[in-house]
Amino acid sequence: MGNREDLLAGAKRCLREKGYDRTSVRDIASAAGVSMAAIGYHYGSREALLNKALFEILDEWGDAMGRALVPESGGPAVAHYERMWEGLLADFKAHPDLWLASIELFMQAQRQPELRPTLAEGTRQGRAGMAAILDSVPEGEVSERSARTLGTVQVALMTGVMVQCLSDPDSAPTAAEVLDGLRAVAKLLG
Repeated sequence: MGNREDLLAGAKRCLREKGYDRTSVRDIASAAGVSMAAIGYHYGSREALLNKALFEILDEWGDAMGRALVPESGGPAVAHYERMWEGLLADFKAHPDLWLASIELFMQAQRQPELRPTLAEGTRQGRAGMAAILDSVPEGEVSERSARTLGTVQVALMTGVMVQCLSDPDSAPTAAEVLDGLRAVAKLLG
């Protein structure tokens, strides 16, 4: 790898270990094994490098989770959905650093408006991706309505449960509890 790639890898490592706000130029340069000046030369600023690293981490995670969450053929949809939640909850516990980084990204976008378009596009892709998984169709075939309804609700549920897992991992909900809660909401809606 060259300095540019080393810096990106170092920034990813620092994001996972220290988070966005606590990662310094010195931390990144040290993790990458290059000079601090290389950050400015290749990326312009610490923030630009961290933003790129953070988006790449989340893209990599999204691709991996998308593949892992695709239901096996056959069997009842509710069993697939419960297995999907079991996988998500296991991932929340196994990689809290990635989930915390995603929350930091939302916070950074409030301070750095130039991040918002990329974040908004990632959110749109996430909604469409979740709708595709739940509808069992290729992402290119997801209707705008399904992305805006099914995808939005699933992403909202995931985000809320993720925050609960991060804030109180010892009493985080189980997949069965999430499904029971959804059944209770469905009953309220008739």
